[in-house]
This record gives sequence, C-alpha cells and structure tokens, in this order.
Amino acid sequence: MTTVANFPPKYFLESIVVRSDESFLVTVLNTRELWYVPPPESDNTTVAPVRLHIFGQPLLGIAEVEPDVFYVIAANAYAARSDARLHRLDLRGWRPGAQVEPSLAFEFPVATRAPNGMCLVAPGVLLVADSFSGLIWRVDLQGPSPRRAPQASVWLEHNSMKHFPGKMKPEQPGVNGVRYAAKSNYLYYTATAKKLLMRVPVDPATLLPAGEPEIVVAGRMGDDFILDEEVRAIYLTTHRQNSIDLVSMDPGENSGFTQIVAGDPLNLDVVGPSSGAWSRRPGAAGRLAYFITDGGTASPLPSGPEPAKLLRVELSPWSGAFPGMGA
Repeated sequence: MTTVANFPPKYFLESIVVRSDESFLVTVLNTRELWYVPPPESDNTTVAPVRLHIFGQPLLGIAEVEPDVFYVIAANAYAARSDARLHRLDLRGWRPGAQVEPSLAFEFPVATRAPNGMCLVAPGVLLVADSFSGLIWRVDLQGPSPRRAPQASVWLEHNSMKHFPGKMKPEQPGVNGVRYAAKSNYLYYTATAKKLLMRVPVDPATLLPAGEPEIVVAGRMGDDFILDEEVRAIYLTTHRQNSIDLVSMDPGENSGFTQIVAGDPLNLDVVGPSSGAWSRRPGAAGRLAYFITDGGTASPLPSGPEPAKLLRVELSPWSGAFPGMGA
C-alpha cells in the first residue's frame, strides 16, 4: 500500500472514480469540492491533487455514465430539506489546467433525503442510495419522449436500508454504497447504521428487483466497496472502523467473520476509508485498487485527524477456497 495523493486534515473524501488514463476524480463531502488527481508517474510516486470546482452543496456520489462523462450528486444530506441535485460533467477533450463547467442535469424529488452512493445498472440508468429515506432511487437519465428529461422513481424500499434517527452522532446512514454485479445480476448495498452488507437479485430485462434482499454479511459498518466478480470477492471500506475488509459475494461462504486486509493493526494511512475503485490498467482489476480516506474526519482518533489520502493498494490473488471464511 502506497500513498498516491495527500489532502489536508478534516477533508471528508467521499467518492472516487478512476478515469481511463489512470487519473482520478474525488468528491469532498464537507468542502463541497471536486478534485482532480493526475496519474502518478510510477507506482511509488506521490502527486499533487488539483481542485476542479466548488459546488453549492456537499458532494456525495460520482459515476461515469459514458466515456469521460460523469454525474455528481450534490445535496444538503443533513438538513431538513436536501435540495438534492445531479450535475453532469463532460470531460471529453478537457485538459488539466482548463476550467470545468458542470451543468445541472436533474433535481431529485422533494422526498429525497440523502442521495449518496450510486452506480450504473444499464446505459443511462442509475441506482442511487438514499441514506436517510431508507430506499434506492432509479434515475433514468433520458426519460420518456417527448421531453426526454431525466426521471426518478423508487426502485426498492426495505427495512434493511433504514437508519436509527437520533441514536448515533454524527447521524449514521442507512443504505449507503451500491454496486451492480453485472455477471450475476445482483445489486449489492451497505446499510451502515445496521452494520449490514446486503444483496438483491435484479431482472436484467426489466432492471426491477427480482426477489427479496438477503444478508451477505453482518457486523461491520460498511461504507462503500468494490467488487471482483472473477473470484466473487468484495473489498469493503468500514470508514469509522478504519479498515478495508474482504468478504465473499456469496452469503454461504461468510460465517460472520470478515478478514481485514488493511487496518489491523491500526494503520494511520487507513483512517476513515470511505470508497474505492479498480485501476483501469489492462488486467489490473482484482489486483490493483485505489481507496480514499477522510483521515478520521467523521470519527477522529484520540491523537486527532490524519491527512485524508488517496491510496494505491496491491492485492494478492488466491486459489482454492475463499480465504479466511468459515475457518
């Protein structure tokens, strides 16, 4: 594990995407900023991040919906009214140093409380976790004709997605990170407050839920995660528990024990891990990942906050039975 970029202390790095040239876009929740991190020259090089834009609201999820076209969620997630918006950022032809001009693409329904993690489930179709409404929205970026304006509808609401209002400070999200496993047609999601990692089958033709959600593993305050469908593995960021965990995508292979791959013993580089993404290098998926941290902004160590970081993590492959599960 090496550091790609350092951010100041008390920067809540929220979400990350890796671009095709191995550069990065990172959203910062508490400063309302979008940052660009250039590709490192070598595996051990640290680079300087560059602030691209300041939005009018805290930033949450980010997703690439077509090559170099990104959508970013901005919302007042902890306010009585979120005024949640989806912004479009077109970086086709953009060069580092040039200004960026995000455009407002969509305003979420008034009932939206805290749109957070999101993923692409089909071309032009996003699923968005609403952390304080306890549901997942479906956003069609091109709605029905003649207007073709984006439209949102409730995709799934379930008790596992709820949070515990007033029980935890700061208020902890319900449903949080969402990722679609396209090969097996499952949507996976974390429910942070309830310490759950769940999955629900998806009908690939209609994109509707095709069954009831089931527990993949319980007991960790998962935030976001990345999937390795080749070996049926999940790398889970626990945020307040300061670790990156390894979990099987198959519930039957999990015994309630989660194997910590980074953060045990406590590692000051892995304080407050919030999200991750695979490298875009050919053949790197499953072997090379990037993770971001908040340095303890949400849950500081007794010694105080650490710098927020973008980390490069090399993962060792395995063969045979899923490692550590059910042992």
